Amino acid sequence: MNISVFCLFVSVLVALSHQCGYAQSAKARKPNILMICVDDLNDYIGSMGHPDALTPNIDSLASTGTLFTNAHSQAPLCGPSRASVLTGLRPSTTGIYGHIDDNAIKDVNPRTQSTRFLHQYFKDYGYHTMGVGKIFHYHAPEGLFDESGGKSAYGPRPENRLHWNRTGTATDWAPFPEREDQMPDDAAVRWAVKRLKRSYDKPFFLTVGLVRPHVPWYVPKKWFDLYDPAALHLPPYLPNDRDDLPPIVSRIDSLPQMPTTEWAIANKQWRNILQAYLACVSYTDHNVGTLLKALKDSEHAGNTIVVLWSDHGYRLGEKNTFAKHCLWDRVTKVPLIFTGPGIPAAQKVSHPVELLSIYPTLTALCELPANPENEGVSLLPLIRNPDTGWNRPALTTWGRNNHAVKTNDFRYIRYEDGSEELYALKSDPHEWHNVAKVVAYRDIIEQLKQSLPRVNEKWAKQSFCNANPYFRRQKEEQQAD
Repeated sequence: MNISVFCLFVSVLVALSHQCGYAQSAKARKPNILMICVDDLNDYIGSMGHPDALTPNIDSLASTGTLFTNAHSQAPLCGPSRASVLTGLRPSTTGIYGHIDDNAIKDVNPRTQSTRFLHQYFKDYGYHTMGVGKIFHYHAPEGLFDESGGKSAYGPRPENRLHWNRTGTATDWAPFPEREDQMPDDAAVRWAVKRLKRSYDKPFFLTVGLVRPHVPWYVPKKWFDLYDPAALHLPPYLPNDRDDLPPIVSRIDSLPQMPTTEWAIANKQWRNILQAYLACVSYTDHNVGTLLKALKDSEHAGNTIVVLWSDHGYRLGEKNTFAKHCLWDRVTKVPLIFTGPGIPAAQKVSHPVELLSIYPTLTALCELPANPENEGVSLLPLIRNPDTGWNRPALTTWGRNNHAVKTNDFRYIRYEDGSEELYALKSDPHEWHNVAKVVAYRDIIEQLKQSLPRVNEKWAKQSFCNANPYFRRQKEEQQAD
């Protein structure tokens, strides 16, 4: 054999062996994770049925994976909701009922001390962890990520507010600033895109926290121009909706710093507020699209799980306010989407599920050992078969001993003073008629009570909520005991 032909033959064999070796190692390698967490995003997205929302990128993501249409947060506020997702523990277990400094979470009690944050768990199993933007309440505990792009601000803001100038809230709405590159979410996305373009010698876990549509509802004018306020569908609203609620609700839901629906109607601002919120949602959808395109164009496209979730929903006129901070469906229900290797496309799951399940679902999808500290359960059985038997309710907690239990047919709310709400969702999907005192429902209530948390820790001293005097007083009284 000619020496040159022999050398060529050997080089081809070497190249083929390298390719085979690479294919085997790629097949054995754990999937990457791209987590996108969005602030204050309710179900105003097209794939969840909203008639006005322009969200082509989130809708496209849902079409390539599994969308949970009945997912619920464990707290109706950023800080405790995110702490629950990322520790795998319920607020009633940790006592984190309000906001908390990211670095203080581990010191709250023995349960938070013994568990591992979601990202730490994956880091311990060989993942390269990266994060940018709002992930925990501010950003993340120091040293959690191998690479950090830092936190995002809620601004920018004009020199003076334009519509709502109350202390205690950043609520306001207007086209501002002029350009997207002035928005902090744009900077976070640019940082993440650079990471998606790189190669890694181990699987990565990249988390991007997007601030909008958190207030203030400021985005450039082009996003406002997508929506004609006069053509928007107003949310369902019943003026006397609150007449059958227990007295404690007037204290828990006292939010004088927020606009009321009555004010918005009288001042002809309701449709403008909806326009601003939807503008922020479409801007966020654009950022999601930028991330997804970067992933699609990267070498990681075929081996990356994407999970998108929001920390809680938002009331946009329901129950006479524009706010989060409650135990009703408009605030507890959130988008939750999983896509990636082995996850069926164009699939919707309507069973009630919890954000608490994100942690164990990701470990299951990546074939890691389950973390026994997790209080949530993996959603992998529902991803594999949405028709599988599922009788687990979704629980939300707002302050100590105030809980909502959500099933397919009912929402049951029990407050610390023993007062109750019950809504028969098949006939009352907007939760307008409290039937807790109707004798025919007593057996249902007794059944739903069995799902209430058995443990209700006192407020963690590091956690706080200044939304209203009720929670300040509740924490002070419990700390004094």
